[in-house]
Amino acid sequence: MVRTLTDLKKHVFFELLDLAGRVFIHVIYSDDVLIGDRGFLAEEKEKGLVLVFNAKMKFEWTDQGISATLGFGPKTEKCFIPSGSIVSVFSPDQNAQFSVSSAAEQKAGQRKQEVRKVRPVSKEKVIKVDFRKKS
Repeated sequence: MVRTLTDLKKHVFFELLDLAGRVFIHVIYSDDVLIGDRGFLAEEKEKGLVLVFNAKMKFEWTDQGISATLGFGPKTEKCFIPSGSIVSVFSPDQNAQFSVSSAAEQKAGQRKQEVRKVRPVSKEKVIKVDFRKKS
């Protein structure tokens, strides 16, 4: 039975895995996400990281998140992905996607809006126009 958002993510994950044999997750950057020694690359810290799981892999999804050993090129990394850092579960094979808005994304959006409000207007970009008639 699905009782929480984490339960729903997990349910969708395993349903897509059963249907397609593989499933993708989009993970946002967080200090709680562990990607072995590799970690997140600079671009992934901004945009997140897409990870692929297939039915033959050994992994465990507990109430806290997913623990797995994942391959990155020729190297494998021990990983832990907290459920709250998973913002999308999808299957290109099934043309299906389940996405949520994360608290971190909402906070980042609020910070951007606050910065826009506080940013001072540069006087160098203000054009003064004199509309008086010259004789």
